[in-house]
Amino acid sequence: MKSTSSSDVLLPTRWLIRSDLQRVVDIDYESFPVVWTEENFSTALRSRNTIGMVIDVDDRVEGYMIYELHKSTLIITRMAVAENCRLQGVGRSLVHRLISKLSPDRRNTVAVFVRESNLTAQVFFRSLGFRANKILYEYFEDPAEDAYRMVYRINADSMGS
Repeated sequence: MKSTSSSDVLLPTRWLIRSDLQRVVDIDYESFPVVWTEENFSTALRSRNTIGMVIDVDDRVEGYMIYELHKSTLIITRMAVAENCRLQGVGRSLVHRLISKLSPDRRNTVAVFVRESNLTAQVFFRSLGFRANKILYEYFEDPAEDAYRMVYRINADSMGS
């Protein structure tokens, strides 16, 4: 994976709003073999513990992340970046925003489940400090595929000053 200087600059994130959904579906379509519909996203976001974030580039949504809040963990359930914006810091900014929400005394872990065949995502998350800690057999459907549970964990020592 190519590293770019723009990956060091974190782009501003904002909450996903209803008017973003069609663009989010379009990005999803170009990113995944099994696509979520606008209704899938709406249903997920109606859940009390689910949040959506987006990044705008030149007033156009170019990346999104859906995540769930759990007692000690934030779980990324869906994330994608528009093809024309990949390797430009969009995904990195979304994940760093989520990591910035961690604290040693409350939620101290971010987790994501990555398809075994998705080497690009595995390398991406590993570059951000995630480590695979579990294999879930036949976790994904259509097509059936194993998943790696990858986690990023902080502790009191890693919080710095």
